[in-house]
Amino acid sequence: MKINKTKSEVVPLDAMPPVSLERFMTEFGVSTATCWRYRKRGWLETIVICGRHYISRAAIVEFNRRAACGEFAGALQCPAGKGLK
Repeated sequence: MKINKTKSEVVPLDAMPPVSLERFMTEFGVSTATCWRYRKRGWLETIVICGRHYISRAAIVEFNRRAACGEFAGALQCPAGKGLK
């Protein structure tokens, strides 16, 4: 049996369940502190359900889009070594 999906049968992102913040951090390789900074700066929108933080699939797509555009890029701050000028 062959199943063909047309564009109208694709499930929209809003219909998919949100991802837990812990799973997001594991899959993206982000530390707890880095994730907290992203949330504090407003770069990553989370929702709270029964006291736990979740991220909607649409918020993940938006975060990835903004990151790919270089919106979060910044200058690296390297400490000056001794004798380097």
